[in-house]
Amino acid sequence: MPEITRRELIKKSGKGILACLAMSTGLAFPRVSKGAVLRPVKGKLGVKLSPYYVPLDGKTIKCVLCPRECEVDPGERGYCEVRENRDGKYYSLVYGNPCAVQVDPIEKKPLFHVLPGTKSFSIATAGCNLDCKFCQNWEISQARPEETFNFQLSPEQVVKLARKTRCATIASTYVEPTVFIEYMLDIGKLAGKSGIIKIYHSNGFIRPQPLKDLLKVLGAACIDLKGFTDKYYREVTEGELEPVLDTIKAIHNYGTHLELVNLVLPGKNDNMDEIKKMCQWIKTNVGPDVPLHFSRFYPRYKLKHLPPTPIATLEKAREVALSVGLHYVYIGNVPGHEAENTYCPKCHEMLIHRVGYRIVKNTLKNGHCPNCGTKIAGIWSRKEVKWQM
Repeated sequence: MPEITRRELIKKSGKGILACLAMSTGLAFPRVSKGAVLRPVKGKLGVKLSPYYVPLDGKTIKCVLCPRECEVDPGERGYCEVRENRDGKYYSLVYGNPCAVQVDPIEKKPLFHVLPGTKSFSIATAGCNLDCKFCQNWEISQARPEETFNFQLSPEQVVKLARKTRCATIASTYVEPTVFIEYMLDIGKLAGKSGIIKIYHSNGFIRPQPLKDLLKVLGAACIDLKGFTDKYYREVTEGELEPVLDTIKAIHNYGTHLELVNLVLPGKNDNMDEIKKMCQWIKTNVGPDVPLHFSRFYPRYKLKHLPPTPIATLEKAREVALSVGLHYVYIGNVPGHEAENTYCPKCHEMLIHRVGYRIVKNTLKNGHCPNCGTKIAGIWSRKEVKWQM
């Protein structure tokens, strides 16, 4: 049976784009001011000139936002479907028009070492620069913005709603945030001035200069390290490994708090030798204190034929990571598992007890183990974030 394209799959889906996250969010119709209610509109576009392109011959341009470096003719769009060449100038079509608006626990990002138990104002637009066959949000990540129901939500309104809902962070998440970087940058500048931490969950597939711009407003990043071979990246995500590794190193070297997620797929990236190499790379290049989350796969999108990841496989992966010397290794998507908890790497005292996204107990004392005094890597207070705008 031939593989269906992402465009065909969206068009043939029984759910269709009507099932986009904006329609199921707890803030589907948020009030931005007294008497003013936001309502999503199908196909609402937010157009803004992008700085991330260079002109080529004629009116063709080259996008320099992600490693694809799409060459785009007039009237055409890049791979992500949310950037368009209009008469030789490259425009974002998703500025200020998110299709997903939600208040989440910070643990859902997942960021386990950033202000545990707090809320995160989470947004996403349509579009993505990868096509992961396991994507759980494919209905919006693989859609054009005219196919989704979008809110008109300025950066100022995002920050206002985050404060109104008492969120400590604003997250760009659900799809690849790189595709709406102009929106992210403006939100991040305002968030920092308001004492709200800007965070994002990303695939790390971004070029160095846009990443440098982003790091100036970013307090924490969660990066998907989806596998550890180029073959896996090409076949399962339509991406490349090396640019992601470069991104991870750049974030760490800049000093931004970093956590990593590895979604373990049965028969795809669950080889323990490869996992060991990945963990050794993490320890060597970004250090043992960077938290690593091994996340359980459930059948999604184009991989519905695969079974869920056996919990024993995740436990083996965690054992490998700990044996290599990583200090904070978690198992995700298995609510109630002991590996959801944070332990002191020195005395092994349980410091944060989690059940799913809920914090049951947190015994940290100013970011230190109360038993032995070891400093635990993370952001435990908003004052620890040094804004560099």
